[in-house]
Amino acid sequence: MTETARPAERRGAARTSVVWDALRPVLDTGSLEVLDIGGGTGGFAARVAGLGHRVTVVDPSPDALAALDRRARESGVEVTGRQGDVSSLREVAAPASVDLVLCHGVLEVVDDPGAALASIREVLRPGGTLSLLVAQRHAAVVARAMAGHFAQALAMLDDPAAGGRGTRFTEDEARSLLVSAGLDVRAVHGIRVFADLVPGSLLDLEPGATAALLELERAVSGRPEFRPLATQLHVLAG
Repeated sequence: MTETARPAERRGAARTSVVWDALRPVLDTGSLEVLDIGGGTGGFAARVAGLGHRVTVVDPSPDALAALDRRARESGVEVTGRQGDVSSLREVAAPASVDLVLCHGVLEVVDDPGAALASIREVLRPGGTLSLLVAQRHAAVVARAMAGHFAQALAMLDDPAAGGRGTRFTEDEARSLLVSAGLDVRAVHGIRVFADLVPGSLLDLEPGATAALLELERAVSGRPEFRPLATQLHVLAG
């Protein structure tokens, strides 16, 4: 990510880079069967396919899948797009057939997160990996309070769906859902611990700020004391 990129792109790099760091040991184990649920236009999928993995993206949006196809062609990789969602995984993958499932930003918008995780567990091979990225509620409370929306912050303390924009999870809630679905938590990382708190003007005006922010995000991502500040939680389970 260059210093000429827009602040929003720089903040996005703080998310994708830390998630990518956590996934690389899994992706470097050999050629994998990968299922990207809600993968949209293929931001992750094309990059994973570029490493030699077989990738299928499942997304409900025909427009997103069309954009995925264009991205794959432009990147010179092959990615299979299938219209559907987490409830239709049985139509896409056979039981115990997938090495890696990417489920990023999906659990927040499904009606039954537990059932969604159970469906994912069915298609994972023994020893396979789920990469789960979810919105984290404590950080949303802080963000609402800092913006002066105190009533919303109060409501979100104990209500995962308060404030709109889907369900937000605490780390304990995410772990509980995974365990109930028969999945073992292997690692948890905090994503965007500081990135969403840093003024965009600082990233615009301070030379080297983007690189320094990314270095800081990587340093704190694995520290549990900072995870309540993280906008998102990245969990590796299997």
